[in-house]
Formats: sequence, structure tokens, C-alpha cells
Amino acid sequence: MEEILEEKEVKQYRDYNSEIVDIVRGNLAPKLLKEKLKDYHENDIASALELLKKEERIKLYSVLDIDMLTDILEYADNRDIYMNELNVRKQIRVLERMEVTSAVEYLRGLDKKERSILIELMQEGSKKEIALSISFDEDEIGSKMTTDYIVIPNTLTIKQAMKAMIGQAAENDNISTIYVIDEDKMFYGAIELRDLITARENVPLESIIMTSYPYVYGTEVIDDCIERIQDYSEDSIPVLDRQNHLLGIVIAQDIVELVQDILGDDYAKLGGLSAEEDLQEPLLKSVSKRLPWLIILLGLGLFVSSVVGMFEPVVAKLAILVSFQSLVLDMAGNVGTQSLAVTIRVLTDDQVSFKEKKRLILKEGLVGISNGLILGICSFLIIGIYLWLIKQNTPLLSFSISFCTGIALLASMFISSIVGTFVPIIFKQLKVDPAVASGPLITTMNDLTAVVVYYGLAWILLIRVLHF
Repeated sequence: MEEILEEKEVKQYRDYNSEIVDIVRGNLAPKLLKEKLKDYHENDIASALELLKKEERIKLYSVLDIDMLTDILEYADNRDIYMNELNVRKQIRVLERMEVTSAVEYLRGLDKKERSILIELMQEGSKKEIALSISFDEDEIGSKMTTDYIVIPNTLTIKQAMKAMIGQAAENDNISTIYVIDEDKMFYGAIELRDLITARENVPLESIIMTSYPYVYGTEVIDDCIERIQDYSEDSIPVLDRQNHLLGIVIAQDIVELVQDILGDDYAKLGGLSAEEDLQEPLLKSVSKRLPWLIILLGLGLFVSSVVGMFEPVVAKLAILVSFQSLVLDMAGNVGTQSLAVTIRVLTDDQVSFKEKKRLILKEGLVGISNGLILGICSFLIIGIYLWLIKQNTPLLSFSISFCTGIALLASMFISSIVGTFVPIIFKQLKVDPAVASGPLITTMNDLTAVVVYYGLAWILLIRVLHF
């Protein structure tokens, strides 16, 4: 029994990449090499490509048939590098068999002349599909569609519809949903494959067509329609032209990738970047993305520093105050970032009313003041005891400083939560991307607020009232 478990464990942790590399680097005849590689999943072979030298990959390309090579490159992370290692003829044959979205993604990275040559040399069917997809801008949903789907007219009987579906299934992978058009070739609705299979022959086709099936227009901007697409949780969504003719579909896998890309871009924007970076991006391009915002932040930071300088007399008399400055600033920044993230998420829905926005500001303010009250009390007690018992200050001085810190925390957290909610709403009204503009501005405003409240309160209470 133990031997069986050990054997299963060994299989579970097999290093497929190393096995594949060893096979490619071996002296097997081309036919035998190809047969050996068929035992592995295309994804594993794609991962192993990174471990091979260029000449070893070129050897592999010549051994594999086009279908197998295409499947492997579909999974590859560095697809562009491997595609460029193929000769023009093989590139064309691979592009013809690739998912349209993958082929278009590669073609967009080429210069216009090279892209035109490759498209022109393709077979007519592939050329038409790719030319249609590439005619849309990268930020339009039409650029992500595929023509790999089944379509039937709404005038068929159940039996005829089944025959038409079976006839097209051999050429198309996406068969779980059958799309229906009317006599004018306009989108009419959709049929679930299960409903078509289980329908009785004497039942009219109309009875199983979902005429309220969701759709998007090819020219819609991805950021504007992706959340609507997500809400329906369908395997695929039809893409129409402005005359309501069916152009193609966007499949679930591409939708997931789009959502991940948008989340990555939004996360980058919160850091003041224009878009998410990747490992292949040139150094100068990464620097050029970050530097403008950093220069602006440097100017704003110098302004905040000058405000801190105004309270130099307070710091000169009570240097211990500097020890807790970062605590107040960090907490204010954390609260502002949390409120900003919540607000950006809400603002992705263009249907949010003015009343709902006001309710959001009120709610975030209440959250901020509640958290500020709890943390303010905690800091008042902890800092006061620390200064009294550890630092050996008088109880009056210790708890006066901790009182200033606690009140500053409460005030700055409340104001930061309001600012973190209010500023992106204002930017949204002004048609400025709130994710890009809000992050750096809110950070500086929160720092300024926290500094003024903290040192201002210390100056009034500790210097003017208690005369420390």
C-alpha cells in the first residue's frame, strides 16, 4: 500500500519541463520525437520552450505539425518571440489556425507593412476574419471577438436546426450556444445546445429561442461594457455591428482575461501609472510612465514639507512629537486609499445616481470616524502609558501628547475618508479618469490634513494652554 502511495506521489510531482527538454535535446528521429511529445499537454510543452535555446526551438518547430505547433503557441507566454523565430510561410499557417484574438494580438505588434503582407498571404477565410477583427481599435470589444460559432436562421424546424448545428460543429469549437438570425441576417436570439437536443420535433423552434439574449456592439469601448458582460455570466456574448448584424462572439475565456487586464490597469493607475507594466517593457518606457507623476508628487511633497516647517517652534520645544508623526500620516493615508478603492469600484457603474453618491460619501465618513474613534482611543492609552512608564515623562505630559495623537488620528481618518470618496467623484464629473488623478492627489491632501491637525493641536494644547 505504501509503495502505491509513493508511486502516486512521484507522478504528482513529475518535472514535465525537464522531461520535455531532455526529449528535445536527445537524438531521437523526428517522427519518434513528435510521438514522444504527444504524451504531454501543449501547456507543458509551451512552458518548456523557455528552457530551450533558439536553435533547439527551431529544431522543434520543424518536427511538429502545424496544428500541434499552433496549440502549443496558444499557451506560450512569450508567443511573439517564438512566432518571430518561424519563417514567413509557417507564421502564416500558424496564424490561420490560431484563435482570431491571439492572431490579432500578435499582428498588432508588427509594423504596418509586415502586418499587411502576412494578412494578404493568408487564405481568404482567415484573411476576412482577421481583417474584420483588426479593423477595430484595441480598446473596442470587437477587437476581442472570434467568428468561431454556430449560427442558424430562425425559419428552420427543430430537425433542420439540429442538422445545421451538426454540420457546423465540425468546423467550430464553441457549440454550447447556437446563435439565431432572421431573414434580414440580423441578430434574433440564441438557443442553448441542451434545449435544442431535448426539444421535440413537433415543437416550433421559436419556443426555445432566447430573444432577450444579451449582446454588445463591436465599437463599444471594453471598459464601458465589460461589467455588463460579466453580469450575465454566459459562455459567450454576441458582437453586432450598428445595423444589428452578427459579426462574431466574445468567449468566456477572453472575458476573464479582459477583466484581469482592466484590474491590473486600475491597480497601476492608483499608483499614478498610465497602464500596467510587464517584464518585457523597455526601461526608458517604464521610466517615462512613472516620472511625470513623480515630479508632480515631488512638488506636492515639498509643499507639505514647507507646512511642517511652519511648526518648527513646536518641534523645537517637544521633539518627542516627531516620533508619532508617521503614525498619524500612515493611518490617514491608509484610510484614504481604502475609501478611494471603494469609490473607484462604485464609479465603474455609470448608472450610479447622485443620491447614491451622496450616500456613499456619508457612509465612508461614518466608517472613517468610527474607525478613527476606536484607533484614537487605543493610541491615546498605549502612547500615554508608553511615554509615562517607559520614557519616564510626567503623566500630564505623556497623556497630553497621546491625547493630541488620538485626536489627530480621529480627525485625519475622518477627513481622509471623506476626501478619498469625494475627490474621485468630482474627477468623474469632470470627465477625468479618477483612478489616475485621485491617488497621488489624495495622498498629498491626506498628508497635509494630518500634519496641520497633529501639529496645530499640539501647538494649541501643549504650548499655548499647558505651556510645556
